[in-house]
Amino acid sequence: MRPGAIALARTAGRLSRRLGRGGGTSLPGNLLLRVEPGAAGKLAADLSGGSVLVSATNGKTTTTRMLSACLRDAGHRLVTNTAGANLMSGVTTALLERGDADMGLFEVDEAALAEAAGQLGPRALVLMNLFRDQLDRYGELEALADNWDAMVSRLRSDTALIVNADDPAVAALGESHPGRVTFGIDDVPGDRELPHAADSTRCRRCDGPLDYSAVTIAHMGHWTCTRCGHARPTPDVRATSVTLDGMRGQRIVIESDGERVEAELPLAGLHNTYNATAAAATALSLGVPASVIGPALSGRAAAFGRGEVIAVGDRELVLLLAKNPAGANENVHTLLLDDEPLDLLILLNDRAADGRDISWIWDVDYELLVPHVRSLTVSGDRAWDLALRFRYAGLPSERMVVIPEVSRALDAALALAPESGRLHVLPTYTALLDLRSRLRRRGVVDAFWRDG
Repeated sequence: MRPGAIALARTAGRLSRRLGRGGGTSLPGNLLLRVEPGAAGKLAADLSGGSVLVSATNGKTTTTRMLSACLRDAGHRLVTNTAGANLMSGVTTALLERGDADMGLFEVDEAALAEAAGQLGPRALVLMNLFRDQLDRYGELEALADNWDAMVSRLRSDTALIVNADDPAVAALGESHPGRVTFGIDDVPGDRELPHAADSTRCRRCDGPLDYSAVTIAHMGHWTCTRCGHARPTPDVRATSVTLDGMRGQRIVIESDGERVEAELPLAGLHNTYNATAAAATALSLGVPASVIGPALSGRAAAFGRGEVIAVGDRELVLLLAKNPAGANENVHTLLLDDEPLDLLILLNDRAADGRDISWIWDVDYELLVPHVRSLTVSGDRAWDLALRFRYAGLPSERMVVIPEVSRALDAALALAPESGRLHVLPTYTALLDLRSRLRRRGVVDAFWRDG
């Protein structure tokens, strides 16, 4: 690989940061890949511990951070893309700054995963879930599942393949792969029903309808095909005890072949139970002792925008990214863990990184929130569409304010929240970036690419 190309790419990243054009988390990799299309694989080749790839529609950023804590506490020196630049350009940019790292850990966009796996030849591959997301970009969920299936068939036999037993589309992947490890939640808290907008409700083997004895999130849970009998595999690594403590966090016990991991997560919601279980399953498969995993998970704060808590004056913002119906519905369930009035700021954009199609908001169960909403401020490029959705959900107009401009909406929402209270913010991806940019100008947060 040409040294001049590497030097040019690194210089571009430094200039991007100095000029305030971004964190330089993708540009260097983009430039290098144009000159050296196989650059990521070449840069990763000297990592003695190999590379680990984490992919999902929801949860890959948080899971990567959790796994990073486990691996670092076990003594590994990591190169990783914790800022969330998860296309090949972001992975390549991270590898440019690998320094003395002995292992790579990368979250990877679900549509970019096949290329990343082909270049890096991962030591471990983590497949967490597949939900309907950005249909204008990805197409139907089944197309992604087929793409992943073909990718898994090309994996080396010594690659650890960690898959979610509770997601029918993911659990069907790599069933004969020698290094396959399954994870799931055995202790399902509450009594949830399969939502009307569930995505994978048919068998990958015979296309028969699935029956559920327990539902966790969207189409995930304990499932069986009513036609051919294919069923959720008994997880190799399983959450056997889950105690959700409102928005404050949760206590979990994860077990596997006599190994026991106990953790007190500072992160709320069943989606974070899955993230922690996936991280634990991967860490165990990589030889990290259970005694290291529990404390590492317990000490990991929320990722940028994923349950992150930010102090603004005497109030707290709680940021809950919501970019598709599965994630938004889980945010709804998480908010309802505490029976208290809610002050909300919800921001909806329809830019390229969000997906142009916003029809998914009609598959979110906002009706469950309405009785608990004290104040709602809606904002973003499609604020009025969101306002219409809440009017159909039955929210009285006197409890809702529509302000498309983000800074003004933030100020208005903060003013509506009580002193020393919490404002819960549910943005789509680019709306989250807009909001963080404005909070940074106010000196409240650092730039997102410094989030480690």
